[in-house]
Amino acid sequence: PARPRLSPTRIARIARHALPLLPLPLIGAWAVADWHTVRDGAARLSSADPWWLLAGLFFTCMGWVIAAVVRQGALPERLPPGLLLASQFAAGAANQVLPASIGAHAVTLRFLQSRGIPLSRATASLALYSLVKPVAKTLVLLAFLVAFPELLHLGELLPDRRTLLMVAGGVTTALVTAGVLVTAVRPLRRPLLGFVRTALTDARILHTRPSRVLALWGGAAATPLLQASVLASVGFALGLPLSWTQVVLALLLASTAVGAVPAPGGIGPVDAAVVFTMITFGAPMGLAAATVIGYRVLTVWVPLLPGALVLSVMVQRKIL
Repeated sequence: PARPRLSPTRIARIARHALPLLPLPLIGAWAVADWHTVRDGAARLSSADPWWLLAGLFFTCMGWVIAAVVRQGALPERLPPGLLLASQFAAGAANQVLPASIGAHAVTLRFLQSRGIPLSRATASLALYSLVKPVAKTLVLLAFLVAFPELLHLGELLPDRRTLLMVAGGVTTALVTAGVLVTAVRPLRRPLLGFVRTALTDARILHTRPSRVLALWGGAAATPLLQASVLASVGFALGLPLSWTQVVLALLLASTAVGAVPAPGGIGPVDAAVVFTMITFGAPMGLAAATVIGYRVLTVWVPLLPGALVLSVMVQRKIL
């Protein structure tokens, strides 16, 4: 006898129940692919000072809170704080899978749309968020360079002329390409101009509200300091012979120099640059590498499974 066919309603019901379990095999596959990092990081952290690791975990959690604050600062409408925080926790898990913050932006975009924010204004909010974060980080870096000039070895840390020319050429090419596309492709012109008008209008409204300005710019400036505090806490737990200021500068310099490389969660290029910068400041190579590995375990692997499960539950309940 022929098997009874599953109705679309039953298939949808089964999919909704199975969705929260989907992250488990995905995370298992990632753990197998990156097993050496997980094993080495866990081994290092098992012998570290637990109080400093607890401090690092606290700063990690505060990073999600600040991310939610900055997201709220980039939008005039008030969002529900609890759901916004949950969305940023889930976005952190998605951000480790796709490069250039695409995963986090996709989760946030779906959340904003579910709260009734039109697509154009939600996209403008993401654009403002993406613009303010690097500007605020650069301002924080400049403030540290002015306050602690003796800590910076310019000759060893600045990129050479060839690298600067390549970066300038890449930026120029991107701008010229965008200008040519807008000028030559008429279907792109109207939506792009509409997006620019929406973004400028929302930015003007936001900057007339002191609470939004503080949330947007203050939160964006606090983000790299919290990330550096996590890194410093792991380093202190392992006995890294650097000060908090040196660790902050190492992360700011490294993320500014190679942060534009599209790697998931910044893993890879930024890690190597952080290790190199900490070695320049006088840290042993093995200890600097162990600190970065422990930092990634604390900020990526520890929250990855709960973050992925929160993401699945929010999708299942149609919050995303």
